[in-house]
Amino acid sequence: MPESQFPKLVELMARLRSPGGCPWDREQTYDTIKPFLLEETYEVVDAIGRRNWEELAGELGDLLLQVVFFAQMASEDGHFTIENVIERIHTKMVRRHPHVFGEAQADTAADVLRNWEKLKAEEKKQQLAERGKQYEPPKSVLEGVSASIPSVMEAYQLSSRAAHVGFDWKRLEDLFEKMREEMDELSREAARPPLSAAGVASASAPSDRAGEAASATEQLSGDNLVRHAALEDEAGDLLFTAVNVARFLKVDPESALRKTNRKFRHRFLWMERELSKGGKSPREATLDEMDTLWNRSKVESEPR
Repeated sequence: MPESQFPKLVELMARLRSPGGCPWDREQTYDTIKPFLLEETYEVVDAIGRRNWEELAGELGDLLLQVVFFAQMASEDGHFTIENVIERIHTKMVRRHPHVFGEAQADTAADVLRNWEKLKAEEKKQQLAERGKQYEPPKSVLEGVSASIPSVMEAYQLSSRAAHVGFDWKRLEDLFEKMREEMDELSREAARPPLSAAGVASASAPSDRAGEAASATEQLSGDNLVRHAALEDEAGDLLFTAVNVARFLKVDPESALRKTNRKFRHRFLWMERELSKGGKSPREATLDEMDTLWNRSKVESEPR
């Protein structure tokens, strides 16, 4: 088995953070590094979505660096070391897989998940007991779903938790009907006239380019602020239902939307390149010209 390269990375980070190391690395804190952790995580997800294996290897390295960085800072502060991090996850994985490392039985993935949740609850009881506290069962099946994760992921997890206890749609057709219902409600709300001349009507005056107008929400006032909140509610309901459709079909909505974003980006960039051949930019082109090129991009451009 090849020699592990991991200790080299740990030693490298310790050197960078040492008095004779890098000034930038020494200045970093948990809070200043936190954004990089999120950025590197999303770059890993993007590389996976594009099946770019060479890039994925690099992005996983960047993500691993963040783990080592946090562990090094924690070690300097006397909290824990990278060895503690590895030992804890190794112990947890052995404990949570008694069907592999013990005598428990789990023939299906569903059996594994049930055992996992049971073991997780038992671990929490034990941890509380060690701190002299009484275990209290979760007050809600939604406990544990973070409100700080991306909204699409949160909607997926919330609806999944609810579905796990039977609060779910019975048929896909019913979900599609709910989608139509939410679209109708949003359409009716959007069709309502402005409630005052100082609100949306004047704030959203027609413009050749949306980017030339100031943010509509910054110009809302009075009754129209209430109307905007109603539009936001209806749009949110529609998006939440769309996430449920994806979940019902066993499609990860975050991955699906990310893939569509990449597709839109690729087609739009192709359209821009075609316009530039004629000496135009999107701002100088008509909508009909862009629509024509957009439809061509679906056939003539290949996804990267």
